[in-house]
Amino acid sequence: MSDSNIINFTNFTNSTFILLGIPGLEAAHVWISIPFCTMYTIAVLGNFIILFIVKREPSLHGPMNYFLCMLAVTDLVLSTSILPKMLAIFWFNSREIDFSACLTQLYFIYCFSAMESGIFVAMAFDRYVAICHPLRHSITLTNPVVAKIGLSVVLRGIILILPYPLLARQWLYCRTNVISHSYCEHIAVVKLACTDIRISSYYSLSVAFFVIGLDVFFITMSYTQILRAIFSLPTKDARLKTFGTCGSHLCAILTFYIPTLFSSLLHRFGHNVPLHLHILIANMYLLEPPMLNPVIYGMRTKQIRDRLLWLITHKGT
Repeated sequence: MSDSNIINFTNFTNSTFILLGIPGLEAAHVWISIPFCTMYTIAVLGNFIILFIVKREPSLHGPMNYFLCMLAVTDLVLSTSILPKMLAIFWFNSREIDFSACLTQLYFIYCFSAMESGIFVAMAFDRYVAICHPLRHSITLTNPVVAKIGLSVVLRGIILILPYPLLARQWLYCRTNVISHSYCEHIAVVKLACTDIRISSYYSLSVAFFVIGLDVFFITMSYTQILRAIFSLPTKDARLKTFGTCGSHLCAILTFYIPTLFSSLLHRFGHNVPLHLHILIANMYLLEPPMLNPVIYGMRTKQIRDRLLWLITHKGT
């Protein structure tokens, strides 16, 4: 590595990092940007459409759709936190990022990822109450209760992820300012420090276990009870119809957690996997859910689908 890439961050607040994009695939950056840009465009349009339809349609003003709006906002912030800078790297070779901007990007990525996971738990709780205790759904999930659940999800993400940038800001960076990634991934950043970063490493591992582990546990427990209630229904049609109300949520959960799990396993055990594949998968797991979630809910939720079709045909007449 050239000497120009070796710096001493004695005044790191005024220093910059260099994001390489996808190392080894620099010649294909422009071509790689096409699917990423397409995914981002679909994510922005789809999530804004979901927000617009839910706002305009009074019949959609219910707990599950309020959580869906939270999910849409989270997806918009999450995808926007990485895509503009990534496209600047791919299109204009603009690789520099200010140290503070890098930590801000890092915080937004992990904060809103934690929020998204929490929203899926809230949605699972909504499905549990709606299916297992249908007569109590309207009195259990009132608007104030939904607001409190939403606030707790937001505060959990803000508080748990706040130590990430605070700890990273304390380390002494005296090796290199080059990040072999297309965004400021937490471990990729703190590994550049020339001090002991075990606190950051252990804390991020603990947060991952606490957020993903507990959230998956609560979702699993909710669906265990849901499946028990469904299988106790007298007819096959009733079972299928009831289970169908969970279809969108289950698809969204799989879209979020499977790539996250695969990326984590690859990061820890895939030492022989090429670096560019690691980075491509890391980008996909952040961009795929924001793109697919509005498509899943738009296609599988009849009220949203019908309202969207009505808006299209009404404008065309």
